[in-house]
Amino acid sequence: MSAPRIVIATLAMSVATIAMGAGSHQGGHGHGVSGGKPGEASEATRTININMHDNYYEPESIDVKAGETVRLVVSNKGSLVHEFNIGTPDMHEARQAEMTMLVQHGVIQGGTLNRGMMEMGNGHSMKQDDPNSMLLEPGGSREVVWKFTGSGDIEFACNVPGHYQAGMYGDVNFN
Repeated sequence: MSAPRIVIATLAMSVATIAMGAGSHQGGHGHGVSGGKPGEASEATRTININMHDNYYEPESIDVKAGETVRLVVSNKGSLVHEFNIGTPDMHEARQAEMTMLVQHGVIQGGTLNRGMMEMGNGHSMKQDDPNSMLLEPGGSREVVWKFTGSGDIEFACNVPGHYQAGMYGDVNFN
């Protein structure tokens, strides 16, 4: 087996190992997230702007009502790649293992995303396309429309290695 094929095979096995360790895709990412699901833009009742700085969010928490659909406009004001991910603390813990793999394999390189590494070929992908999550390079901005369907221990967080542990997470408060 040639060196490039060995690298691709190793990456594919790593992806499979992480995916099996994290449980089903439904439990690990945006599909079926406890407390919320993707919303329809036409149903959004308001817009909340969230700025990501290096190791903190502004605001540090948001207030929502159960059943409310909100447009979240997320901007990376920091100098590093950051993630915005809506989920439970357990989901973030599982996601951190996946994000470590993305750093180890060169997808996330400080302030740059190597998008070419996200598509490995042979049907394998490290593409980050979950509806509850986004990776943004410095200066980047995107929006997500989210329907907060119920109460629970829900956070928004950056799961790039070390960022969550440094305090880069915020609470979703249901009122």
